[in-house]
Order: sequence, then C-alpha cells, then structure tokens
Amino acid sequence: MKKLKFAVAGLGRIGKIHLGNLCQMEGIEVVAAMDPMEEGRQFAKYKNVPHVVTSFAEMLTVTPIDAIIICSPTDTHADYVEMAAKAGIHVFCEKPLDLSLDRVVEVLDTVSKSGIKLMLGFNRRFDKEFRKVKELVKNGAVGEPHLVKITSRDPGAPPVSYIKTSGGLFLDMTIHDFDVARFIVDKEVEEVYAKGAVLVDPAIGEVGDIDTAVVTLIYTDGTMAVIDNSREASYGYDQRVEVFGSKGMVQSNNNFMDSHKLYNEQGIHAALPLHFFLERYREAYMNEIGDFAKSLENGNATPVDGNDGLQSLRIGLAAMKSLKENRPVKISEIVPLP
Repeated sequence: MKKLKFAVAGLGRIGKIHLGNLCQMEGIEVVAAMDPMEEGRQFAKYKNVPHVVTSFAEMLTVTPIDAIIICSPTDTHADYVEMAAKAGIHVFCEKPLDLSLDRVVEVLDTVSKSGIKLMLGFNRRFDKEFRKVKELVKNGAVGEPHLVKITSRDPGAPPVSYIKTSGGLFLDMTIHDFDVARFIVDKEVEEVYAKGAVLVDPAIGEVGDIDTAVVTLIYTDGTMAVIDNSREASYGYDQRVEVFGSKGMVQSNNNFMDSHKLYNEQGIHAALPLHFFLERYREAYMNEIGDFAKSLENGNATPVDGNDGLQSLRIGLAAMKSLKENRPVKISEIVPLP
C-alpha cells in the first residue's frame, strides 16, 4: 500500500504532538518539517524526518507531499493554507484559520477553487467522552435536547505575551467550546450573550482581555447552551459537558490521574483531574489526525471542515461584541465586509 506523505509546519507543543503521532501511524510517512527555531528543527531531526527546513516556501519544494499539518503561530495560518492550496496539497490546520472573518472567507474561497481537502483542528470532537455524549444525543437517548452546559477551565493562565496576539479568551480558548456546542447537538447558534471579568490576573485586563466568562448561546430552534470559562482552576484541567433533554440527561465528566478514592474520618479523597490539554486530549489528537488521513485515503469529506472554523469564529466575534456592548448579539450581525 502506498504511504501518504506528510509534512509538519511549526514544531511547538502541538506540532511536536502531531509529529510524534504521525511517526506512529501505519500508512503515513513524514517527509518534511519546518520551524524557524533550532529547537523545533532538532526535534524533527530526532524523529528522523529527512527534510527539515526553516521556511514554509522551502518546505513546499520537497516533493511529493500529499498533506501538510499546520501548527505554526495563528498569524501564519491563512497564508500557509493558501500557499498549500495553490500547490495542490491537502491541509490540516490548527484553529483558528485567522482572527479576521474577511480573511477566513477569502482563504476558504481559495481552498474551494483549488479542490484540496481542508480540516480544522478542533480536537475535542475526537475525545471519546464527548463523542459518546454526541452519539447518545443523536440516537435520542435524552429525547429532544433543551439545554447544553459546557465547563472549560484551564489550570493556569498563559503568558500575557501570548494573550496579546491570540485573539483573547473567546478566540483562543472558548472557540473550542463554541465548536463543541454546535457539534454535540448538531445545531446552529443564532444569538450570543457574553459576560466577562478579570478575576485571575490584573495583567490580563491591562492588555484588554478577560480571564473569566459566562456565555449563553441560543440555537436557531430556541434551545440554549451555557458555557463557563476560567483561565485558572486550582485543581487542574476542568472539562465537562452535559446535555439535558425531554427524556433525560447525559454528562461527560473530567478524566483523572487515577480512579482511587480514600475514605477516612476527614472525608472522601480522590485524585485531581489530568493537569492540562496535552494529557487530557492525548488520544483525541491521535484520533483526529487518523480521521484526516482516512478522509484522504477514502476521498471522503473531512470530519471538521472550513465552515466549522468559520462558524466558531463568528460565534467568538459575536461574544466579543456582546461583551463590549453589553447586549445579546445575533450571529447574523457578524458578516464579512461588503
């Protein structure tokens, strides 16, 4: 069987995870990697990648390449996707495609005209817990969904230097929850109302962002979702989802370091949740790249496409507008410039 030839652009935390996973997969050969930093290139060499370069354009000269995994900084995503599309190379790109709605629409138009496959990196769709919830909802186990509740809290805030360029809480963190809200019940969002505060670190507020938020989403059929976020949970990485419906409720709770419970006169004691996303979603990262590869092999649509990224960005921009203007915002208000 002919192996798919992959390349990886960007070898930070996520890039290293993806490269490591690709190296373990049958039917895939990693032929090139790119990173401007020596540390990233050394990691690729350690993984025996034959062509290790410093620029995306140089990596495109390595032939043949069937697909590229883009894990570079957000402000490079749109340009790199366009360059790959024009070269006829399929793309898996970490979210977001860009922080500008107009730029995303422009890139998706280029992708459509090129005929390549594009998949966005919303890894939580590939977590077995979230997938089980979706399966039960889809099969009618809870009846008609009425309420969705999503909790997403990080164990610690990222550096302020990261927040300055990430797009802020709604576009670098809550955007995953916006995608889960659409995915878990297969409904589109019509209206967003967001409230936020700076309760963790004053420095985050000084750069114009928030670190704590509650967001209410109204779906097109009138059902609702509530998302709560915090940049810092003292007990670890808090990832939970619940769907309440006409016939019952389904929940997905945290994954823990182990399952022990100690009972004594002081109370009941258990392990903390897994500490961060690299541990919590380790298997999901493997699953998403595996499913991307299958879509290339079988000629099927990718499980997360450009429109999924576009709709999550629209929800995120609506949340930002809602917070700023202190009012509910219709998704229909968030459109590209004419």
